[in-house]
Parts: sequence; C-alpha cells; structure tokens
Amino acid sequence: MSAGFVLDPRLAADSVFIADGPLSQVRLMDDTRFPWLLLVPRVDGAAEWIDLDGGQQRLLLAELNQASQLLRAEPGVEKVNIGALGNIVRQLHVHIVGRHAGDAAWPGPVWGSGTAVRHAADALAQRAAMWRSRLG
Repeated sequence: MSAGFVLDPRLAADSVFIADGPLSQVRLMDDTRFPWLLLVPRVDGAAEWIDLDGGQQRLLLAELNQASQLLRAEPGVEKVNIGALGNIVRQLHVHIVGRHAGDAAWPGPVWGSGTAVRHAADALAQRAAMWRSRLG
C-alpha cells in the first residue's frame, strides 16, 4: 500500500466508499441498474495487474473472491462479470457487476450501455451501509 494513494476523481464521482480491505478500497458504483462493486488497490501508480507484486496480486484475488461471492448472493444475480479495462481511467480498478438475463445491458457489457441511474442520496447511503456490514 502506498501513502501516496489518491483516488481518481472520475471513480470518486461515480461511486461511494464502502470500506478499506487489506489492499483495496471497496466502493459501490452509483447506478441502480446493476449491483456493482469496485475494488481500487491502494497502490500508488498502479495501472495494470502486472504493476502489483505477487503478494498484492494474491490480496487482490482474495478481495475479488470475497466481493464476488457476496455479490452473487444478491437477489436476482445470475452471473458475475469481473473487468479491469482502464481505457478511460488508468488507475487500476476492478469492476464486479451482478448480472441477470433481461437487465438493462443484457447480454452486452455494462460499459457504454445507456446512462447511469443514480441512487437517491439516502438510498445510496443505505446501500453502502448494507455492503459495509456484509464485508465485515
């Protein structure tokens, strides 16, 4: 982890903080269309998986496994998509998205599919608190 970690402002604008894991900041994407978590390793300058050392890669994989299991348990989730594109936001971040047949982007990817439907402020705070308690 790095004392120089700064969250990309675009990630901050599109998501809300849930918790800090061993390596990553866990965030909830502000889009009611999908159950959608984001893991952002707190490693200064990391843009790619290969920028992490072996220990950091193992920590991120463990965090991905935990978040994916929890997301898969969400009502209606039939498929979990995991992606780390970084074409627009270079800071290393991993999306974990719960999907189901007939969702707003099915069967295509969530990126570039329509416009995000933001949570009401109180609903967003409630969802973040729920995730915070589930992550323990």
